[in-house]
Amino acid sequence: MKLHLGSGSRYLEGYLHVDIADYEHIDIKSSVDKLNTIDNDTVDEIYASHVLEYFDRNEVESVLNEWKRVLKKDGVLRIAVPNFEALIKVYQETAEIEKILGPLYGKWDLTDGNFIYHRTVYDKNSLTELLERIGFSDIELWDWREVFKDNLGYDDHSQAYFPHMDKENGIHVSLNIQCKK
Repeated sequence: MKLHLGSGSRYLEGYLHVDIADYEHIDIKSSVDKLNTIDNDTVDEIYASHVLEYFDRNEVESVLNEWKRVLKKDGVLRIAVPNFEALIKVYQETAEIEKILGPLYGKWDLTDGNFIYHRTVYDKNSLTELLERIGFSDIELWDWREVFKDNLGYDDHSQAYFPHMDKENGIHVSLNIQCKK
């Protein structure tokens, strides 16, 4: 079983979609920090693109422990979050704070008229240290070109670049890290 946590409006073939928003393709309507309907050690892969930053730093260990609970031994956790280091580079090159406000303070419009906002940011070191503390192993960067080679039409924030959509010459502003249970 593969889970796409916080999938929102995006559909990824071959995954069960978990989100609090009410979209037609959502398989499990639930907050991604409470996977109560999923048994321990039953999930092969979790994909969570631009989800983790919606949790406070004091909540995130609990969230990651919940994800670890449902993963099988050697199950893969694939995360994408705004990359603070890359966003600083964008700001240094442009001197325009507006260019980085969305990824830093982004809000998600839930389908019920409410909003949720980003609560934290990560760089490679801080996210790696967090994953190690939880007990994940084999922590490494992942490339969306490789991961989505079988889903060529799929596009999400793991592929975020500045300037927007300049995937050849732009600055990749998503930090994509994967690890194993």
